[in-house]
Amino acid sequence: MQTETVTLNIPEAIYQRLANTARGMQRSLEEIVIHALKVGIPPGYEDIPEEFKAYIAGLDRLDDDSLFRIARSQKTEAEMKKYNSLLEANSSRELTDREQVELGKMRREADLFMLKKAQAAALLHWRGYKVRPM
Repeated sequence: MQTETVTLNIPEAIYQRLANTARGMQRSLEEIVIHALKVGIPPGYEDIPEEFKAYIAGLDRLDDDSLFRIARSQKTEAEMKKYNSLLEANSSRELTDREQVELGKMRREADLFMLKKAQAAALLHWRGYKVRPM
């Protein structure tokens, strides 16, 4: 295949995303850039709430096995029972201060958990894998 050399200036944020992805996939930056030109850049996180962006951005650096573990992870039954119990209590009565703090913490953890799962699945899809929901 004949190739051409192109020099271009790209925003630092895009360069870092591509470089992190190359490290995570253990591929050259050139391979990742060519792949990105063919199919687009890896899924972004522009719409992610600010408090979670650092966690989600870190997923770019992970290898495929780590991303699969995240995409397939599940909350324990005990965690889900506690969370659902607090949600039900919140809808039927006023929560105590302690319960409100715990529910807020659990809600934040649940949001981050689902965002990480979704981003991991999207990155794996971008990398060419089929990811089945768990």
